[in-house]
Amino acid sequence: MTTEKLDLRKIKNNICKIAEQYGFQDARVSDTATEKYMPAYKEWIAKGYHGDMYFLEENQKLREFPEKLHPDTTRIISLRYDYLSDKANFLLPLKDPNLANISRYALGRDYHKIMRKKLQRIASDIETMISQSFQLNYRVFVDSAPVLETLFAEKSGLGWKGKHSLIINKDAGSWFFLGEIFINLPLEVDEQVEDLCGSCTACINLCPTNAIIKGKQIDATRCISYLTIENKGAIPENLRDLMGNRIYGCDDCQLACPWNRYSNLSNDPSFNPKHNLQNISLLELFQWNENDFLKNFEGSPIRRIGFEKWQRNLAVALGNSEADDQKIAVLKSKIGNISQMVDQHILWALEKLNSKDKRSISDKQKKLINCVTNMLPRDA
Repeated sequence: MTTEKLDLRKIKNNICKIAEQYGFQDARVSDTATEKYMPAYKEWIAKGYHGDMYFLEENQKLREFPEKLHPDTTRIISLRYDYLSDKANFLLPLKDPNLANISRYALGRDYHKIMRKKLQRIASDIETMISQSFQLNYRVFVDSAPVLETLFAEKSGLGWKGKHSLIINKDAGSWFFLGEIFINLPLEVDEQVEDLCGSCTACINLCPTNAIIKGKQIDATRCISYLTIENKGAIPENLRDLMGNRIYGCDDCQLACPWNRYSNLSNDPSFNPKHNLQNISLLELFQWNENDFLKNFEGSPIRRIGFEKWQRNLAVALGNSEADDQKIAVLKSKIGNISQMVDQHILWALEKLNSKDKRSISDKQKKLINCVTNMLPRDA
């Protein structure tokens, strides 16, 4: 079967309409070329900026040549799915060190499952649309497999890659997920958009751990998202103070970005916070047992880090919170209950709380609070 009888322009327009029906805000098309990007990626790996994420070292040929990852792929459809809830509650956890600060994408349900189902349905609808004239070959991806998703999103014109390495859209900011459909349809590719970051360095300047480096890259070994999620071992002591109350991921670079004043709120209730996670105390979370953790985070991306790392992260955050007798008592009660690694972080927290040092908001955080106050998107 060939594409001679297909109206590829009409099909592309229909794909965009189908994507919108399934809740996506945008869908764009790129080719599969990666040669301009791979040298920088390989250099990033060689410098060890990926930390313990060894999966990023593997399958380089599949990253470089998408048609090897999925045979016959000629185009990649990149799709945008907004996730910012109107209950995101940006300011409270920034101002109150006793509250948990959790990355907004993780407050509700796991986006992987939600988006994968939707992408599969889109691809199935495309297949039905052209089945009489062409045998479609496709595969969908959501932050899975060796796919250079930000590269294809940028090539397709969904946005440009910001200095914090996330994709920014001038009309929608950066609070969105990316998904891809690898496909064998030679659709017309979209044009890249202009990089509008200009001379702005807000995300670099306000990163708590100075993890953003030149060349639109992240030193993951310093990034709080990495430290609280991917990092399997102890959190380096020199970074613990800088983490504050961030216990799962970090949104600071996005909060600092001026383009997020144009962010759209999600219409998907799946991303609304569960268990009051947008306004919950560190101490309450730390007192959950493992069964509580597994039950309350069923269907949540947080569940995948496991109870041990969850307790580790909370111990550090409690050490950075305001001292009181109850916190000290609860921390002491957990010693010897989970693992030596968690005990190490609990002892660090106890030393911090017992030091009687007055907790104060850092200059960076004060500036971030000012940024957020002045440009909250809609009602967030």
